Amino acid sequence: MTINSVSTGDAPVVGFSAGTAAPLSQATVFNGLVFCSGQGPLDPETHTIVSDDFVTQTRQTLKNMLAVVEAAGSSRELILKCNCYVRDIEDFPAFNAEYRAFFEGVSTFPARTTVQASPPRAGVLVEIECVAALPSSS
Repeated sequence: MTINSVSTGDAPVVGFSAGTAAPLSQATVFNGLVFCSGQGPLDPETHTIVSDDFVTQTRQTLKNMLAVVEAAGSSRELILKCNCYVRDIEDFPAFNAEYRAFFEGVSTFPARTTVQASPPRAGVLVEIECVAALPSSS
């Protein structure tokens, strides 16, 4: 079986240190599943953090994640599992509100794990990764 890499300009890809390419794929697809790398609150064009506001960062992070999922051929409705990382646990209620709004209208919320963690880039307050299914016709 083949593992396919997913890449889209609708979500940012950044290096981990100056002048280096990121040693990862935005997502990989294998056996009908999409494995999306952690997405953060970066603007896809400028690769800068969109805001220091937690809610704004969460919305951009979810938007970036969905862009990768869609580039892989999946959709919001087929996201099966999310792993979520928030820098400050005090932001957890705001995170839940934005997460709920993002998945509004989806018949089943994805399975989810949320932990307090320090994302590797200064100023990043949230990061989310997910696993999604491809439509059965794929």
